[in-house]
Amino acid sequence: MNEDNINLNNIKVLITEAEIQNKLKTLAEKIEKEFPINEEICVICVLKGSVMFCADLVKHLKNMVQMEFIRISSYGNETKSSNNLQAIDLTLPNLADKNVLIVEDIIDTGLTARFLTDLFKIKHHPKKVLFISLLNKKCARQVEIEPDYYGFEVDDKFVVGYGLDYKGYFRNLPYIGYFPN
Repeated sequence: MNEDNINLNNIKVLITEAEIQNKLKTLAEKIEKEFPINEEICVICVLKGSVMFCADLVKHLKNMVQMEFIRISSYGNETKSSNNLQAIDLTLPNLADKNVLIVEDIIDTGLTARFLTDLFKIKHHPKKVLFISLLNKKCARQVEIEPDYYGFEVDDKFVVGYGLDYKGYFRNLPYIGYFPN
């Protein structure tokens, strides 16, 4: 990515705000089929990138929702995953025999998804663990894993907006954009 192109004027819209909002309703309906409305869901928001997606998604769920937040990092200030996961904050309540929905902004290498899914199943012994990601970048996959649900498939672009950032910036955009090469 050319550092000269890193400004708001050069961002091209990839997925509009309206497309995202429509997809949230569809995803919530699918989740409700998996977790009956009379069952609680512990929603685990992976900070910082998935905060907007998670907040908007849970607004559409009719279940009783408990929200928790964890921090994992694999990017730092780079545009590609370092493949070195750093667990910054994994403090969680007892999740034994609970329904857990892990909410992530993007699944690319699959390393974070695999790490979190395995961690929850092995350490926390939930009733059920599902993984949802707003974006699915299959072309970058390094481990064999797929999210249970995802909003949009994207190709090999560095995306920003709707929670996704570049060096901490552009998270506030209401759409998903990218920087052209």
